Amino acid sequence: MIMHDFEYVPKEEWKPIRDELFEIIHSLQNEVSDNFTFQYHFVGSSKRKMITRDRNSNTGFDFDVNIEVNDPDEDYSAEEIRNILHKSLDKITNPYGYPIFGYDYTEDSTRVLTIKVKDKANSCILHSCDFCIIYECSDGRQQYIRYNKEQHSYSWEYQPKGYYKLPVKIEWIKKHKLWQQVRDNYIDKKNTNADKNKKSRSIFAETIHQVCQQNGYYR
Repeated sequence: MIMHDFEYVPKEEWKPIRDELFEIIHSLQNEVSDNFTFQYHFVGSSKRKMITRDRNSNTGFDFDVNIEVNDPDEDYSAEEIRNILHKSLDKITNPYGYPIFGYDYTEDSTRVLTIKVKDKANSCILHSCDFCIIYECSDGRQQYIRYNKEQHSYSWEYQPKGYYKLPVKIEWIKKHKLWQQVRDNYIDKKNTNADKNKKSRSIFAETIHQVCQQNGYYR
């Protein structure tokens, strides 16, 4: 059985890393500007200053960022958008093969593009950032670019139901002064999570849904 021991990371540790990520993202906006523009948002636990790390793990702490590309005429396919951002991230973080801020080359997973700072001597990840490319639908739902590794294809897919109207649920929780319950439940969910591929943003969304269920939001 996997044993976790998550803790909240002090602000003085994660804030300098977030400031570096701001630099990287702004450089990314400049790099892709000949193709399209985009807005970005730190989301989930990253937005709520609930950065965690597992003291029993070697994966450090992570950030979650949504990238919303402005492509109203759909000039670019899902694959083109993701590849442009992927190659541009590599160009920024590893110009001429030399890492900036210590980030390794971008990793392409099912839901996100990920950059990591690794301590190779000690075989551990110090910190990382996941970028999800999203589109906000008019009905309150959200789509993201999904990478199918087996077929090596990219497509727009709807986010799971837990993401639906997430900002509205968060405001309801804050209005009813339930945020400490969110913090407690979030750590509990992280500690009992057995799926190593489940990202912090997913656990955060599940936590918000659970706290709403437990306190009458859906009645």
